[in-house]
Amino acid sequence: MTAPVFLVESLAGVRDGGTLTLDGPEGRHAASVRRLRAGEEVVLTDGHGTGAYGTVTAVEGKDRLTVAVTELRTEDPPAPTITVVQALPKGDRGELAVETMTETGVDAIVPWSAARCVTQWKGERAAKSLGKWRATAREAGKQSRRLTFPEVADPLTTKQVATLLADADFAAVLHEEGSTPLATAELPTDGRIVLVVGPEGGVSPEELTTFTEAGAKPYRLGSTVLRTSTAGTAATALLLGRTGRWS
Repeated sequence: MTAPVFLVESLAGVRDGGTLTLDGPEGRHAASVRRLRAGEEVVLTDGHGTGAYGTVTAVEGKDRLTVAVTELRTEDPPAPTITVVQALPKGDRGELAVETMTETGVDAIVPWSAARCVTQWKGERAAKSLGKWRATAREAGKQSRRLTFPEVADPLTTKQVATLLADADFAAVLHEEGSTPLATAELPTDGRIVLVVGPEGGVSPEELTTFTEAGAKPYRLGSTVLRTSTAGTAATALLLGRTGRWS
């Protein structure tokens, strides 16, 4: 079994052979929930591509561990990056989408309040829901042993999504009426891929026009129609395989 991953604020100044202290909520989870003991291996990451691999040398109380660092690793930036613009699903399906996309390997997630979304983020609900998505991404990043956690951006409007698509090296809208399979699309080897996943009711004709005018094209995943909470994960897996990032 691979070593568990815990999030730390910074790894600046850490060197092989040094020591780190894990405390606070992450230390409490390690000591009281995971019940780690001296001699067990752990990975501490800043979530931005760097990980300190080491061994627990001491556990103090219920929320403090000392870790001897044996190796420091830094990941190369992913190429191309994959950003999924996720229309807001109903209920807790938003967190499900964030969780599975993070575990699969997406690089960024952008919440989008599409015209046909039943769920709408406004006021305090928006802040609370966005906080849940970001917390889900952190936990899924740790669970899947990632060193680079995906960014969960602030919610964007349709107009703002169009700007994001216009700046992409490859821009796509998942659409059941798309004539071209995403599996056959010509993909870049570098830069940024941006993919739009619509709500359960689908991307509206007006939204699709806005996105195509920004340079995006409609693509389909396959012969079946996936829920909005699973389509992004399936598409991310397909793109990771086709770009060679899963090689």
